[in-house]
Amino acid sequence: FTYSLLITSISITSSLFEIDVKMRRVSYFYDAEIGNYHYGQGHPMKPHRLRMTHNLVVNYGLYRRMEVFRPPRVSPATMTRFHSDDYINFLRVITPDNMQDYIRRLQRFNVGEDCPVFDGLFEFCQLYTSGSMGGAIRLNEDQADAVINWAGGMHHAKKAEASGFCYVNDCVLAILELLKNNKHHRVLYIDIGIHHGDGVEEAFYTTNRVMTVSFHKHGDSFPGTGDILDTGHAEGKGYAINFPLNDGMDDDSYKSIFRPIIGKAVEVFAPDAVVLQCGADSLSGDRLGCFNLSIKGHADCVEFVKSFNLPTLILGGGGSTLRNVPRCWAYETAVVLGEENTIKDELPFNDYFEYFGPDLRLHLPVSNMENLNSPQELEQKKIQLLEGLREIEPVPGTTQIQTGQVESQLNPRGINMEVVDEGGTEEDMADTHPDARVTNLMLGHKEHPSEMY
Repeated sequence: FTYSLLITSISITSSLFEIDVKMRRVSYFYDAEIGNYHYGQGHPMKPHRLRMTHNLVVNYGLYRRMEVFRPPRVSPATMTRFHSDDYINFLRVITPDNMQDYIRRLQRFNVGEDCPVFDGLFEFCQLYTSGSMGGAIRLNEDQADAVINWAGGMHHAKKAEASGFCYVNDCVLAILELLKNNKHHRVLYIDIGIHHGDGVEEAFYTTNRVMTVSFHKHGDSFPGTGDILDTGHAEGKGYAINFPLNDGMDDDSYKSIFRPIIGKAVEVFAPDAVVLQCGADSLSGDRLGCFNLSIKGHADCVEFVKSFNLPTLILGGGGSTLRNVPRCWAYETAVVLGEENTIKDELPFNDYFEYFGPDLRLHLPVSNMENLNSPQELEQKKIQLLEGLREIEPVPGTTQIQTGQVESQLNPRGINMEVVDEGGTEEDMADTHPDARVTNLMLGHKEHPSEMY
């Protein structure tokens, strides 16, 4: 009897271990070239933060628990599944050298100040979009339970317009890939950056196949959208959830609204997959943000979403304080892997060690700013949104959606513009030298120094 009980215990333990291992199949997308791109001197968006994040992930040893991929670049035609032909062709040809010839189109496509023209702009868009698309494909093929692409999360870009430092909306393209051929019937998009996820909401505002949930600063904050009364239109009525917030949002307040809202959304909507945008501009001390979340408070959202055991694509997003964003995303990588209790608060030595001074620790204290979100106001908004969720159709049926051209022509029509000669691209060099890594130097791109703030 004792022997039989022991065998049963071992069997149960083994089964639980197998389930645990299965639920932690994590893929991670990163291209080392992403940190070379530069929006311009003084611009708050710094792609260098992605290189710093990856360096922490590597030096914490987290890469050993994941499958690490360098994504192949998506084609311009793939981008036109959502974006207009004219807009994508414009992004392909515009450079700092020729931008004076396209003044009217710069205005038309909102490219200039917040979204500047810089060297390698289109290649940069390809890199961050490729990771999100590649992640969606791995989820579609059941090759991973969670996929991380910290370069993604550019949630403001519109169909034919750049916005809020974003040019190509990789979130929308990844969701469309998840929905492709009914691989996933319903996708839940969650946005925890400080700014409203307006580009994603707008793309799916009239469909019930995608539910968008955004927790964001409202009022005088960019982009000024995301009112609690904005809930969708036509078949999408009730499937856009917006929780507008005020300055000073702290960990406890955020947790008190995030968990009930997301829990109810998962219960009612029954998504087949989740896309989680983890903008780090909602952290305390962000240069452009005004929330007061700690890294652990921010990561609690990741932990809660992970608990549903749904195929999940985890993306980056905003975040303008260079020393804080890598801390946050490295820790959240550990959370996805279930390693948050094993990594040390003392930062490992890495290539950018001096950037994290003087504390040299993973977790930093939050500020003493006042929380302008009263418990009564948060509770009132939470009740209003929960009531709205109860009114929508449980487990909605599937309808075909169309947000843009599907696999449009490679050289789009309708814009009188020179098309860049694709010769000498990374794809061409990869075909010629399949065993060699194609670098910026080989492509004729220059590497920009990073700014330490």
